Amino acid sequence: MTIRKGGILVLLLIIIGACGDKTKETEKVPVKTISKKRSKPNILLLLADDMGYGELGTYGQETIKTPFLDEFASRGMRFTDFYAGTSVCSPSRAVLMTGLHTGHLSIRGNKGLINGKWDRVPLKKSEITIAEVLRKAGYQTAMIGKWHLGVPEDYSTWAKGRGFDYAVQEQWGEDAKGNEIDERIHWVNNTEDSIFYNYNDYKCLDEFRTNFALEYLDKKDDDKPFFLYMSYRIPHAHEYFLSKTDLYSDKIEEWPEIERRHAARVTMLDAQIRRLIDSLEERGELENTLVIYTSDNGPTNENHHNYKFFNSSGGLKGHKRDVYEGGVRVPMLAYWEGKIKPGTVSGHQSTFYDIMPTLAQVAGTQTPKNIDGISLLPEFLGKPQKKHDFLYWEIQEGKSVKGFRQATRIGNWKAVRYGNNYHTELYDLGKDKHEKFDVSNLHPKIVKKANEILKRESNKSENYPFSGGVFKN
Repeated sequence: MTIRKGGILVLLLIIIGACGDKTKETEKVPVKTISKKRSKPNILLLLADDMGYGELGTYGQETIKTPFLDEFASRGMRFTDFYAGTSVCSPSRAVLMTGLHTGHLSIRGNKGLINGKWDRVPLKKSEITIAEVLRKAGYQTAMIGKWHLGVPEDYSTWAKGRGFDYAVQEQWGEDAKGNEIDERIHWVNNTEDSIFYNYNDYKCLDEFRTNFALEYLDKKDDDKPFFLYMSYRIPHAHEYFLSKTDLYSDKIEEWPEIERRHAARVTMLDAQIRRLIDSLEERGELENTLVIYTSDNGPTNENHHNYKFFNSSGGLKGHKRDVYEGGVRVPMLAYWEGKIKPGTVSGHQSTFYDIMPTLAQVAGTQTPKNIDGISLLPEFLGKPQKKHDFLYWEIQEGKSVKGFRQATRIGNWKAVRYGNNYHTELYDLGKDKHEKFDVSNLHPKIVKKANEILKRESNKSENYPFSGGVFKN
């Protein structure tokens, strides 16, 4: 690992950490133990990148090994009907951070129209983040990993400028001088330090990121509760983030190499989360920490990886960038010792924009006005839970009308509309969770209600030409 300060690269000692099944034996360093109780719990938000509904054992995965998360699910609550903000990274993460659904956000796709160019759109300053809410409530806040809600030339749009006291993030694109940024560089507190991720030094990128988290836990203020947002990279399919590992080596002839490495990386993410949770337990802090694990969208089908090879969507229709169930329904686990009953399975229909009000209520503070989410705290505690009248998703993929997609779930009805089709598909998820049978012609009243939602919930945005919906007069 190297570190750059003021453009000069100097060698930084590599922090040795476990990753996967085979690790080097290292002397255990004693960690400080936090024994005092605080009135406000710590909050740990764990976000996987492109992990499908069916990629954990606890959600039916039969091949890829995720022993820790499977066991962790049995210690808390597993959601069966939980949804990402939408089906691609940037807008989905914007939903997670703000409590607004994609029809009300400034970010509706990974890129939009900016000054006449198709480019990245930053989160507006008027769109308050979870970190900004929790910091005002007395939390120390940290983000490590993928931010994806800013632009490289404006540091105020980076995580450090959006409510995080401590931020280690990757960045890509061109800087203010037009120089291409290497996304393997991790920027600490904007440009305070820059640390290069050398993928030859680690078995996976998320070992590197977990090391930062463990350092943060050592250095944080023990008199204040913390909010730590761990934004992992696994199992995103970028070539140079593929692990070089001997996990699943017995499958090397049976599986394509891209699939063997995909499985290995998912298993190694499981190991990194174990490292982090074990560290909190050793410190005596896990007992007063709410832990939430989820994914930013459905499984990837990129870089020659076949999402059907391991049944990554759990048999659901579609994948990343689709607004069918496979693109938006994701795993969600919640753990809170003494609060959430172990082994609970929840079928409550919920989504990313519920996380903001949930964490605000846990912290004993108010959310911004006019958000779209409903707190899940009653569900966590086994109390009566308010339900959504509907859930909503929107995405703009590319410049053409074909890339504009909307969906809504109304109870067990799921309506899907792709902009270039001028047709609203309708599925009864109670009978057809795989969305095989379009029954729109049988239920015109439900289709009419769905279309009213699709038109109403998509605010017009200058950055997205098809926002507001694509309907024939």
